Amino acid sequence: MDSSQLIAQHGPRESMDYDVVIVGAGPAGLATAIRLKQRAAEAGRELSVVVLEKGAEPGAHILSGAIMDPVALTELIPDWQQRGAPLDQPVTEDRFLFLTETGAHASPLLPDCFHNEGNYIVSLGAVVQWLAAQAEELGVEIFPGFAATEVLYDAKGAVTGVATGNLGLDKAGNPKADFQLGMELRAKYTVFAEGARGQLGKQVIAKYKLDAGRDPQSYGIGLKELWEIDPGKHQPGLVIHSAGWPLDADTYGGSFLYHAGGNKVMVGFVVGLDYENPWLSPFEEFQRFKTHPAIRGFFEGARRIGYGARAITAGGLLSLPKLAFPGGVLVGCDAGFLNASRIKGSHAAIKSGMLAA
Repeated sequence: MDSSQLIAQHGPRESMDYDVVIVGAGPAGLATAIRLKQRAAEAGRELSVVVLEKGAEPGAHILSGAIMDPVALTELIPDWQQRGAPLDQPVTEDRFLFLTETGAHASPLLPDCFHNEGNYIVSLGAVVQWLAAQAEELGVEIFPGFAATEVLYDAKGAVTGVATGNLGLDKAGNPKADFQLGMELRAKYTVFAEGARGQLGKQVIAKYKLDAGRDPQSYGIGLKELWEIDPGKHQPGLVIHSAGWPLDADTYGGSFLYHAGGNKVMVGFVVGLDYENPWLSPFEEFQRFKTHPAIRGFFEGARRIGYGARAITAGGLLSLPKLAFPGGVLVGCDAGFLNASRIKGSHAAIKSGMLAA
């Protein structure tokens, strides 16, 4: 049973009105909300802003173990250090390794995109939780546990908000005894900040042909684990990237290994989703990577405490769609702002949200 049938039988849906609705409480969405409230305060105006987050709390769906360039955060919240932002571990050393099956060759020269002086190894989930607190201090409403599942349009085809998902459906989509219609959140302007391959972002890109004349977006899968390692092997601030084994020369991908504080290491592996070998398993390649003689020593006697995977955009500037459309805008990785050459996107996500605001 589709949404229109359910509304006809059980409706109408409840609705709430805001000046701005933001879908997604990641770096881009929260930066948009914060900047909107800052600008409104500067102008002496009231502005109602709500952020929808499908996770149980902001940061719950943020997977990245990241090196963060603080440039955009400094522009957004200049006193972030005094406010206790969780950027605690500066990068102290960069290494880049070219791996063969048994050997590792360190690059004697690093291109600028791999220099991380002034950057920080962070848990992006913790940064997002902190950003959410800053947003709420400014009066932003954040609704965790609400997934936006439908874009709302007016008679002229402009976006007028979103609707959250219906609750209490069986696996065939029919209502059960505890059925409840989703809620409409209507807005003068709607910001889509869902991250890579956001379902509503994809819909508005297709509806308004925002990607006309652009290169197709390309994607990778990033697999990440968080380990607690032997303190004797921990080097706070060490950053290691690699290319080569276990991937062949025709497969795009590589690794990262970041020594955060507290004897924690974030290790991950990225594989481009255009790989040609149908038998290739990115997860298994990641596990093989950790057995390499140059890598495995870090994990001997260690304990894995978390893991996950996430799609990432990799197309860059030539794949960016048009961002604005009637009634809304795309920000962050919903548009594809990851800078793949730097292996960074959080600063670009924050800046895109500020510009949208």
